[in-house]
Amino acid sequence: MRLIFIVLILLFQQSNFFTQTNLPIQSTNEELSPKEIEKYKATYNSELKNVITTQPIGSLRTMAEWEEVQAICITWTGYKSILAQIVEEVQTECEVIVLCSNANSAQNELQNYGVSLSNVSFVPANYNSIWMRDYGGNTVYKDYVDSLILVDWIYNRSRPLDNTSPAAIGSFKGIPVYEMSQSGTDLVHTGGNFMADGFGTGFSSELVDEENSASGNYNLTNKTPAQVDQLMNDWMGIDNYIKMTVLPYDDIHHIDMHMKLLDEETLLVGEFPQGTSDGPQIEMNIQYIQDNYTSVFGTPFKIVRIPMVPSTSGGYPNGSWSGPSYRTYANNLIVNKKVLVPIYRTQYDTTGLRILREAMPGYEVIGIDCDNSGANIIGSGGAIHCITKAIGTSDPLLISHQELPNTVDELNPYTIDALIMHKSGIANASVYYKTDLSAVFSSVSMTNTTGDNWSADVPPQLAGTTIYYYISAQSNSGKSQIRPITAPDGYFDFNVSGFVDVPSLEIDFGRVFPNPSSGLTCIEIINAQPFNGSLSLVNVLGQTVETIHEGHFKGSARKYFLDVSNYNSGLYMLKLMNNKGLKTMPLLIK
Repeated sequence: MRLIFIVLILLFQQSNFFTQTNLPIQSTNEELSPKEIEKYKATYNSELKNVITTQPIGSLRTMAEWEEVQAICITWTGYKSILAQIVEEVQTECEVIVLCSNANSAQNELQNYGVSLSNVSFVPANYNSIWMRDYGGNTVYKDYVDSLILVDWIYNRSRPLDNTSPAAIGSFKGIPVYEMSQSGTDLVHTGGNFMADGFGTGFSSELVDEENSASGNYNLTNKTPAQVDQLMNDWMGIDNYIKMTVLPYDDIHHIDMHMKLLDEETLLVGEFPQGTSDGPQIEMNIQYIQDNYTSVFGTPFKIVRIPMVPSTSGGYPNGSWSGPSYRTYANNLIVNKKVLVPIYRTQYDTTGLRILREAMPGYEVIGIDCDNSGANIIGSGGAIHCITKAIGTSDPLLISHQELPNTVDELNPYTIDALIMHKSGIANASVYYKTDLSAVFSSVSMTNTTGDNWSADVPPQLAGTTIYYYISAQSNSGKSQIRPITAPDGYFDFNVSGFVDVPSLEIDFGRVFPNPSSGLTCIEIINAQPFNGSLSLVNVLGQTVETIHEGHFKGSARKYFLDVSNYNSGLYMLKLMNNKGLKTMPLLIK
């Protein structure tokens, strides 16, 4: 059946459109002609595509890019020396899926580049361009960690062959593809203009709103920004969609050219010299995020800045395609334990690679030249991230943890909390820690406190100590995972600097995020001293809907997670009680 589908795709493609391989990342004048746009729209309803056009059902979660992946997809076309390096590096971490017009030719060319083919698969299909990130399918899980699907948007270019690639790859892998291409649920979007934190928060530029409005070229129906948000929620579980002002000198307006999510709370942001190029607007966008949004942990996003690289003449992007290119380190690919990074010139690369290695301990950070005369892909408007697309593992074991901050406490244990989820349930989890990098890690078992929340205490340490640690878990089915995924080479760490007496504070809520919520909700409890009590969700009648945590609450701010996806919409109250009274916080479930 898979072979039949691929043959049908090939016949359809060859009979209607010619393969074009060297198209730039931006639309050509021909592609923007009304004739080509209407011709492109006519392909949305092709009966030959093996896709589902109805909304997926279930509690949906879009994968974050640092999660475990089973495959990286590329299109075998121009800039083959760069693609060959990607294939060689990626196949030691996961499968490489090569979309190509001829499998034998692609195999021979890769071998001529000296690339082994130990973990490479070939999918024969025609295509228009190399920019797989923009037109590839997006990994989404039903019920957070179950039932892998691919969600596909309408590619915002008149490139019908590219637009069919998710269907071809989904058929090859046996993964259902849900396509947002029908009137009312049509969504024009690109992968380069989207990233997710893995917990319902998404980032894009406002390009997505523009292209789905009355000024859009490829949308079937006009939508308001709120309707775009709702579609992203309905099809991908994005219930907190952060959209930033487009940059004045970046013509494609894809955020992966200047920023990257490194984990749930860390943004890597490209930095121009003060007052230069898109620097001022980037700073305004970051301030907008900091003023209006928090991470899933309820805390401000951490910002790691990395320099943007000037042209050889010293210039920066000025809004002209004939002007300096967007030379960026943010356009990198995280693939399990490796990071593939575009590099340019040694005098700048040394700093860029150092910043990435410091921000991503344990990862093997590998530079790939994207700015030389033989393979100047950055001059075409993109780099490594733009030409690759990940497919998440079909069996995710999700571990989410907020790294402990530095502390002054040398008397009390340090509590390590984590959200740990697998479709079969979690059999056991442990924290591994040490205070000397040359020593062996010690372990302490984690306790399942409530729901999918796990906790363990690391013994107190003397002032001047640095504690290095990571989390390991095993599912009931036998699947194992660690966080960071690079452990034990990579790890979390915090410093102990000495005890300072903190005056007693009453119990209270910190941040509750997201609120309104339709899925996983983070609830922060603030208390300087331990206490016994309960945290519960009650309805408007005062009836307890769910007890989130009951018993001992450890000192300091702690976070609890509640999945509200199965509750009816409406207003609820979070109730926090101890023997001295109670606090309440409204929670709107949508």
